Amino acid sequence: MALKFLFDRLMALVGLLILWPVLAVVASMIKIKMPGGPVIFAQKRVGRNGKLFTMYKFRSMTVGHSGSSVSVAGESRITPLGAKLRRYKLDELPELWNVLIGDMSLVGPRPDVPGYADQLKGDDREVLKLRPGITGPASLKYRDEEELLAKQSDPQTYNDEVIFPDKVRINRYYLHHYSFIKDIQMIFCTVLGKRMKYDNEII
Repeated sequence: MALKFLFDRLMALVGLLILWPVLAVVASMIKIKMPGGPVIFAQKRVGRNGKLFTMYKFRSMTVGHSGSSVSVAGESRITPLGAKLRRYKLDELPELWNVLIGDMSLVGPRPDVPGYADQLKGDDREVLKLRPGITGPASLKYRDEEELLAKQSDPQTYNDEVIFPDKVRINRYYLHHYSFIKDIQMIFCTVLGKRMKYDNEII
């Protein structure tokens, strides 16, 4: 996966250079519309080989909330501006920095908070061999995850018993059937909001 690593870092650098005006505008909007807190949200996530790293995103929630690690569409801790940033994935643009410094990849499993990926058992732990990604097959399948969780009577349980195990399954398949061409396809599908066929399902 040396090609993947080099491609990631090159594209992250290019992306940051091209998108810096967008980054600046979003940062300014957060400062104006969501005062009293930082522009960048930094949080420890589980990375490759189970090691923790600091992931950076644009802040989309109120300051000092004490909510669950599982986000549900429409909940009060997500600000109106934050909801728009999350809908169009603009909140994730600072993660290009994580890709540039080697903590993340453009494509891979989404980085989880401690208590999920680091608690995997048996063969499921092999997904930790991968660098977490900004997008990936599981991210594409569950791009509307917050809306799906909002429909459940118990979002936390549904996430833990249905969504998370399915993400692990998909990410294990990604590890064992890695394709650079599929990576490129997933990046385009993420940017364009399209779906694709992967492992005999539409994601």
